[in-house]
Amino acid sequence: MRVFTRFLSSALLFLAASGTAYAQDVPSPGQILEAWLASPHADSTTEAFRHWDSEGEIPGTCAVCHSTPGAVAYMSSPMETAGFIDHPVPLGTTVECDACHSPGAQALTSVVFPSGVSVPVTGSSAVCSVCHQGRASTVQVETAVAELGDDEVSPALGFINIHYAAAAATQLGGTVRGGYEYAGQSYVGSFQHIAGLDSCVSCHGAHETTVQLETCTTCHQGVTSFQAIRTTALDILGRGEMTTGIGVVVDELHQRLGAAITAYSQGVNGAPVVYSDASYPYFFNDANADSVPDASEAIYPNRYQSWTPRLLRAAYNYQYVAKDHGAFAHNPHYVIQLMYDSLADLATVTDVDMAGLVRP
Repeated sequence: MRVFTRFLSSALLFLAASGTAYAQDVPSPGQILEAWLASPHADSTTEAFRHWDSEGEIPGTCAVCHSTPGAVAYMSSPMETAGFIDHPVPLGTTVECDACHSPGAQALTSVVFPSGVSVPVTGSSAVCSVCHQGRASTVQVETAVAELGDDEVSPALGFINIHYAAAAATQLGGTVRGGYEYAGQSYVGSFQHIAGLDSCVSCHGAHETTVQLETCTTCHQGVTSFQAIRTTALDILGRGEMTTGIGVVVDELHQRLGAAITAYSQGVNGAPVVYSDASYPYFFNDANADSVPDASEAIYPNRYQSWTPRLLRAAYNYQYVAKDHGAFAHNPHYVIQLMYDSLADLATVTDVDMAGLVRP
């Protein structure tokens, strides 16, 4: 009830202050509340908002995107370091009205990304990119592997996690270098769809975050799922399949990259690795080399620690795509380029079938 009252009061105050008239197509505060309550941003029971319960506060490294006071503090600051404030905040909030409708949020003109790149932003989607940008980039991976041989196992290396749902970084592509971008390769920048459907809130509901397939079928007629939509004329898989949904193509390349990572770990550095989508830090020692993350394996003490620069770069891109569930829609050519280049790099030292694959 406390969250309900706080949210409804904020919504009413915001609408009153902005002088918004209740036109037929403008949702009422009650409709906004209902939509927000159905969204992940409002679910106070999830790990995203309960992870720090035992600590009694949320640290400044996490508070910006996992609390309302953290978001407000960050967007009213110079925002010089991506996603960071210099103090903890109390427990007990989610992503509430003020997180996106504070004066600082409304005044956003640029957002800094983990790569250090600052991008001009405008419109109601600007605030989305503050949190949906991940926590790492090419820069952090390059820094970690500097001065090491490509296939040199180093105890100094650990897995670098992009974090989760880095949709804004994906959409901006090579502009902000959210994925690991290989030296000597070029990468597409911002994914420009069509006018009116080229921003976060033009596809996702501003408060409930869902996407309606009907938004897409005006042009992509006959499709029955988002993954079935084709957004490239290229035969990426080299099989003459020009109508297969781009989501299906991305999924297959992702599976191929996972298999290549396994092959490299077994054949090159002799330390089999296994991936678990649900257990941090996601990559673990595969004691029985069966490529299945058993319960006894997918635990933190068994985390993978036999990293080489080549393996870390590929694993980073694998996780990048895995944790942006809409990557195929946010910027398909960018994530295909990341996975193609990861496969090509692994193929220089282990058996990876690149036959027929086309890089956008």
